Amino acid sequence: MPHPIISEFDIIFAGGGSTACVVAGRLAALDPSLTILILEGGQHTLNQDVHVQPYKFTRNLVPTSTTMTFNVGNPSPRLNGRAPIVPCAHCVGGGSSVNAMCYTRGPASDFDDWGAEGWESKNLIPLIKKLETYQVQPDRPTHGYGGPIKVSPGGCKLVVSEEFIHVGTTYHKRQYAEDTDDLKTCNTYSPWAKYIDGTTGRRSDAAHNYVYNQAHNANLQIWVGKRVKRVIFQDKRAVGVEFTSDPVSCPDADQSSSIVKASKLVVISAGAFGSPAILERSGIGAEAILKRCNIKRLVDLPGVGENYQGLRDHNLVSTPYFAAEGTVTMDPLYLGEESDVVVQKNLAQWKIDGKSLIAQNSSDAKIKWRPDDDELKAMGSAFQPRWKEFFQDRPDKPVALSSLCAGSAGFSGIPRGNYITANYFTLYPVSTGSVHIKLNENGQEGIDFNAGFLDDPSDIVPLILVYKKTREIIRRMPSYRGEVPIGHPHFSQGSVAVCGATTGPADLNAPDIIYTAEDDDAIDRYVRDHVQTTWHSLGTCAMKPRADQGVIDARLNVYGVTNLKVADMSIAPINVGTNTYWTALVIGEKAAMIIADELGIGSRSSWKSPQARL
Repeated sequence: MPHPIISEFDIIFAGGGSTACVVAGRLAALDPSLTILILEGGQHTLNQDVHVQPYKFTRNLVPTSTTMTFNVGNPSPRLNGRAPIVPCAHCVGGGSSVNAMCYTRGPASDFDDWGAEGWESKNLIPLIKKLETYQVQPDRPTHGYGGPIKVSPGGCKLVVSEEFIHVGTTYHKRQYAEDTDDLKTCNTYSPWAKYIDGTTGRRSDAAHNYVYNQAHNANLQIWVGKRVKRVIFQDKRAVGVEFTSDPVSCPDADQSSSIVKASKLVVISAGAFGSPAILERSGIGAEAILKRCNIKRLVDLPGVGENYQGLRDHNLVSTPYFAAEGTVTMDPLYLGEESDVVVQKNLAQWKIDGKSLIAQNSSDAKIKWRPDDDELKAMGSAFQPRWKEFFQDRPDKPVALSSLCAGSAGFSGIPRGNYITANYFTLYPVSTGSVHIKLNENGQEGIDFNAGFLDDPSDIVPLILVYKKTREIIRRMPSYRGEVPIGHPHFSQGSVAVCGATTGPADLNAPDIIYTAEDDDAIDRYVRDHVQTTWHSLGTCAMKPRADQGVIDARLNVYGVTNLKVADMSIAPINVGTNTYWTALVIGEKAAMIIADELGIGSRSSWKSPQARL
């Protein structure tokens, strides 16, 4: 039976991503009488294979996908004239419904560094534990065991990842730990847990575990295919939103506007791209931007759309390698057809017990990497100021994260076969950018997106070094059979660094490849030509003082207006050393706590759990 459509709700969420699902779900559970509306531009994800079967996550990233929005940035000379493309989710559950399910938690100090009252790690650790059920190991003091989000090793182990860890801990001379997501451990190899339910083998996303499981509550509604244009104000009090049918999700629908009212609160939760755009269309932003777009100014708030740290995202480079015949990888699933025998065999097993490659994302091993003295010296003078200013006295903060994928990881132009792929990305790049709306020549709204990739000269240095180090590790693995040339720098003929197929791995004690200055230039070009986002955009509605280009205060209130909050990754004032889904969940739990307190619902004890010692 369909829910009745009403024209006024207590709370309206503009956007239905990860954070919105957490906040709405928590509030609805605390007080089922609250009328809550989530307006989401994308479509439902409920029980859809592409969203619940983990191995299918790559299908959300194809250019024809309607579950993603592909934001095209302005061409940058730092990227050799290339225009970066940054996808973001366009469906219920947001990134939690389409991401690679990599479970990574940053150091607790990241939250302390935000400098926002109430957001210190000591206050967030109870919520960090509250949100998860950690199925990897029992009795870990900083993990939770009764929360809605399940974390497990996935449906089966991949041997190549064990090879990666073995070579890493011997050749690379780093320690091994079962858990490097304890909010402090760094520079250590470990298995890589996943947002996959260890019992069912399904993706563990915010949509299914916070809102879809409350379908019995008619007061919690999700309207899909609805794009929020702007917030409606009476004086400077938010009282509702104006929305239209989303042109991607509902291309044939009536595009006329509708208004729905909010009696208590409007929460913008549309992500690092969507949230500043809604504010600007509502007359909140920099005067020059609003004037350029013919929007009447309501509040002069120049920080809106600035501080883009999606680049400060995490800058990703991926390089593929040939794997030995017989190596178990995800390629039969990634490169094959749904009807293939291997796919069907794995699918049948998954339906029985949640196991098999269906419940895999291809990544079973990682290192949160910091350079040793020799590596730091090899990074040269360009990185030294950044090291001394930010990393040297913060031993819990990794410079980069490096991992191995058992599969081709979406590389195009390669034949069916066995591949392994190295992924590595920087975690605290310096460069920042901006995201604003603009009017195109035809008067239609567009995006003015300056990504900022590699604008600071220190940002490319770790990527070059980690390429070299990761290549040394992989070429010593028993499954290694050479580099796939199209996915590596083009080194000159005669260079010892030339990439190609080989018959077997190098000896564990073999000397490292010696790169010439010309080789280094080739790596530099390759990185600038291919570096991409990790889909970790944040920072464009920063939780900072207004005088410091802040957009919201520590209670998530937008400066200059009332009854309007922002809750999503756009509020992060500085970067986080982790996959951002985890941070989005934490923000959601904290936002729900703030809003519940202000509305006087629930009890404070319902939010508490024993604080963990670090």
